[in-house]
Amino acid sequence: MAAAKIAPSMLSSDFANLATEAERMLRLGADWLHMDIMDGHFVPNLTIGAPVIQSLRKHTKAYLDCHLMVTNPSDYVEPLGKAGASGFTFHIEVTRDNWQELIQSIKSKGMRPGVSLRPGTPVEEVFPLVEAENPVELVLVMTVEPGFGGQKFMPEMMDKVRTLRNKYPSLDIEVDGGLGPSTIDVAASAGANCIVAGSSIFGAADPGEVISVLRKSVEGSQNKN
Repeated sequence: MAAAKIAPSMLSSDFANLATEAERMLRLGADWLHMDIMDGHFVPNLTIGAPVIQSLRKHTKAYLDCHLMVTNPSDYVEPLGKAGASGFTFHIEVTRDNWQELIQSIKSKGMRPGVSLRPGTPVEEVFPLVEAENPVELVLVMTVEPGFGGQKFMPEMMDKVRTLRNKYPSLDIEVDGGLGPSTIDVAASAGANCIVAGSSIFGAADPGEVISVLRKSVEGSQNKN
């Protein structure tokens, strides 16, 4: 069974105090820290890159779960590997022709490869990557259109999660976008075990309680199945 992992999305944190925010999230029970790397091209927003990951790495031993919303993910493998990224999740929409080499290079730099898909992309597109001889180890199902925080969760994406969970019982399946106490049960019962949450954690009066609610929902759903 794929263990529950709660990953606060650092895009919603106070970027001027990133190290402190990271430490606070881990103290409150986070498993991973989700880092949104956007290039202003694949998505309209421009966020952070390897220099920020490198700076943060000096202050934390946490698993840095990097989601690359970029047009040329292969350009980022070496710099992120050097910077200390833990997971490197690329988008299928821009890697249909070169994912095999990309997975290989991610692993060669000591990072864990993952693949993500936008809401409009059919889930079948990632099957070959999970079943490859050298496979991805995580699939990130976007539950909003990538690019900006604070959007509404799209429950119709849960069909993708269910399909993946039925097909790959031990795969890490991550969901990102609009996740919080009001939407977690739908995602957890569909089979998601890695939960990215931004505004619902950072905007809460008690972020630790939200992390705990998210985890309990995933573990509760797993115990039922």
